[in-house]
Amino acid sequence: MTTHPSLAVITRYAEGDERLDDATVWSVEVHLETCVGCRAQLAGAATDDTRLLLERVAAELDGGITAGPAPVRVHRVWNALQRRWLVWALLPWLFMTVAVLGCAYLLELARPDLPSLVLLLAPVAPLPAVAVAWSRRADPAWELIAGAPAAGLTMLLRRTATVLAVLVPALALVGARSGASLALVLLPSLSFTAATIALGAVVGVQRAAIGLGVAWVAAVVLPSFFTTRLPVVLHSESVPVWALVTVALAAFAATRSAGYRRLSSRD
Repeated sequence: MTTHPSLAVITRYAEGDERLDDATVWSVEVHLETCVGCRAQLAGAATDDTRLLLERVAAELDGGITAGPAPVRVHRVWNALQRRWLVWALLPWLFMTVAVLGCAYLLELARPDLPSLVLLLAPVAPLPAVAVAWSRRADPAWELIAGAPAAGLTMLLRRTATVLAVLVPALALVGARSGASLALVLLPSLSFTAATIALGAVVGVQRAAIGLGVAWVAAVVLPSFFTTRLPVVLHSESVPVWALVTVALAAFAATRSAGYRRLSSRD
């Protein structure tokens, strides 16, 4: 939300007005996370029953904190890291992707007459893990996350950043070892990742990842094996095009946050 919600909307939100639509409730909650003034207005708009409930909860929490052990900051930081950036279901997919890239490098050494397997697989390498990062079936805390105000595009971008933090070094390593252009290894993978996020706001992240992966294999990978030549899109002359496409898709994906407000439709 780029503007402040009106006092009437904040009052209706404080009173629990069920006529407020989901998009308005979500935008108000996200805005309240960063706006002190609107939080003050919300406190002033709360009903007497709400204030009494908050005071009782605060008193019980203070008593529990006082009676319990001292908080450990390291645990808080680690828990926040897990909630915002990590999902353990990603680990098998990341290991699998790294293993596939390693096998592609070894096969490339064994069969130098074939097109570069590293270049052919690099664009779609992040897609399986990105799809799992947004899967309700893979995340046991999905219902809790889905109810959080900042659970939309922000959460997907954080988890996607975790995926790229693991796979980009792996791609760079196998690319350097195989003698492939670093730009041709990394830029297409970033382009396909941004395309998955942008398209995922419309059809769902999993469907977008599967569709893009199948399209790449059918249009590029298989024909390359039949002709034993790399396609034009993976020649060095295509690097500027990949760079422009990556920037354009990343900018477009950043505008698709509205498509991730209702998480139940984006699995």
